[in-house]
Amino acid sequence: MEARQSNMERSKSRSLLALTGVAALLAVAANLVISAFASRNNRRKSPKAIPGLNVRVDLSAPEILKLADQIIAKSKQVHDAVSSVPLDRVTYSNVIQPLAELEAQQFPLVQSCVFQKMVSTSGDVRKASIEAERRITAHQSLCHDREDVYRIVKAFAAKGEMMNPEATLYLECLVRDFERNGMHLSSAKRKEMLRLRNQIVELSAQYVQNLNSDMTFILFSEAELLGVPAEFLKNLEKDDNFKFKVPIRSHIVSLILDFCKIGETRKTLADVYGKRCGDVNLPILKKLVQLRHKYARLAGFQHYADYAVNARMPKTSSQVLEFLEDVSHSLTDIATKELQILKELKRIDEGDAPFGIEDLQYYVKRYEEQQFDLDFSEIKKYFPLEVVLSGIYKIFEDLFGLRIEEMPDADFWHSDVQLFSVLDLSSNELLGYFYLDLHKREEKYGHTCVVALQNSSLSSNGLRQIHFICNRASFTRFSGLFVDPDLFEIPAQVLENWCYEEGPLKLLSGFYQDITTPIKEETCKSLQKWQHSFAALKFKREILYAMFDQIIYSTENVDFTELFKHLHDKVMLGLPMLEGRNPASCFPRSAIGSEATCYSRLWSEVFAADIFVSKFRDNLFNQHMGMKFRNKVFSPGGARAPMEMLSDVLGRDPSIKAFADRIAGSSI
Repeated sequence: MEARQSNMERSKSRSLLALTGVAALLAVAANLVISAFASRNNRRKSPKAIPGLNVRVDLSAPEILKLADQIIAKSKQVHDAVSSVPLDRVTYSNVIQPLAELEAQQFPLVQSCVFQKMVSTSGDVRKASIEAERRITAHQSLCHDREDVYRIVKAFAAKGEMMNPEATLYLECLVRDFERNGMHLSSAKRKEMLRLRNQIVELSAQYVQNLNSDMTFILFSEAELLGVPAEFLKNLEKDDNFKFKVPIRSHIVSLILDFCKIGETRKTLADVYGKRCGDVNLPILKKLVQLRHKYARLAGFQHYADYAVNARMPKTSSQVLEFLEDVSHSLTDIATKELQILKELKRIDEGDAPFGIEDLQYYVKRYEEQQFDLDFSEIKKYFPLEVVLSGIYKIFEDLFGLRIEEMPDADFWHSDVQLFSVLDLSSNELLGYFYLDLHKREEKYGHTCVVALQNSSLSSNGLRQIHFICNRASFTRFSGLFVDPDLFEIPAQVLENWCYEEGPLKLLSGFYQDITTPIKEETCKSLQKWQHSFAALKFKREILYAMFDQIIYSTENVDFTELFKHLHDKVMLGLPMLEGRNPASCFPRSAIGSEATCYSRLWSEVFAADIFVSKFRDNLFNQHMGMKFRNKVFSPGGARAPMEMLSDVLGRDPSIKAFADRIAGSSI
């Protein structure tokens, strides 16, 4: 497709495939759903062809591996063809179009191979899917390092050919991705970048392995674990003296810190947890930071934080730190009040024992139990799955001008799975499809997630293959999940608010024995208060982590332990850090996964609050605003600058004020 032909007529045969296309609301509502009340339909009718679905959900293990090899062969063929174009004959149609169409055509094929590792009931299929992903990922890495293709793309960029904004952005992304891999550098520098990358991968794996293989446990008597649920305790091993062995694992530690009434136990547990693997992982973290700084400097950046943030919404590390400082400062007064309440609770329970960071979770939970009277085991009874789903569909239909219909006669990978079509309410145009696979089963991926199975793109014949139902990006690169990571969670976090408002909650609920009886009004009010309970303190704790992460990746030769102590005192209102706590034990995301980007979730939550408070809170079912959100955020995907999209929706630049005011207004 030539860029000049981007206004060509688009077919109405539009298709999208995702595991959970309504995940933004469902992710919250699912926490209230009890699977015992779910109705499971054992449907295995003869499948019929579904127009526009290009993903194969029924491939055997040999077919998966064969398709993976075909994908790699086709990709190599296209990249070889592009690399052979003479430098003086580069055009959009022989350089950019082949690469864009390759992405569009191969995305559903790749997903046909790799998504089965998460859902298939066959061990052979899962193994084949994992192997297929390994082969494809290795090939894609080689493609990103092809200097011959980069040279051709760069030659086309130098021509300055007129293109539409989306094609221009696509070209910029191609060049940027190559150059972040060092393709613009000398051979010697590229080899050095590769060496550094390999070292980083090796050290990151060692860091994770150290944590995963740590078998540290603490022995506690039953009296020392007073308040911890009996159901939990009965699953713990005991030693010969009948003391409980408590493994130092995050989910176990968190539960005990929530419930244990014994302050000394909480302190001991938090202390040991805060030191785990410190001796071995602190040197690794320091080395990882040094290597990433070297890598970033080779790529042309002053330090790794600027390298990591450059392609994201804030653009610079200094902007991230300014954001974190501003939000932290805006929450200080209310966080101070929250802390005083918790200190008073501890004084009543434990006398003059000083309040420590290890006491936060327990006394927050104590306060919530006293004030909100929320019994979640009873609340769950008002959220049978089919009622929740029906309510979610209704909200989405009313808010975004959609119609959602189940399609029972299709290919499924398991009898629990459902397929739905989504149409535009006003035009009756088919927009796409989504699968739902909600129930746990052995060997299935265990966490809530959304998986894109089909992309959004325009091919040369003008047919659009849509990933994520409301997306209208012309390039796969900008469709669905392919957006700025700092924007990625904002729509979901905006929509989570519907799950705490009375009107939507009543729409989502119905007592399992009589679904015409919705959740009580007073419960809705308690849930709304609970949503923001001690939000300032909780947010400040995350700011502490994000600041540490950002500073170590924007500063040379910083003393991690002293930095942590300083930030802990500054951000956490003078609460002392536990003596001997090790930063390498506390911030694994800074070692691998979110290095220099731990701010991202906070960033998206703050600006999501701005959108909800400013545009939706006073009229939750305002379809005019919903359609504006659909057209200005969902539709362009990654094809527009995120700040431009948010400003377009808000009618001004995004601000932290609405978030801070909301926390203050919802204070305890």
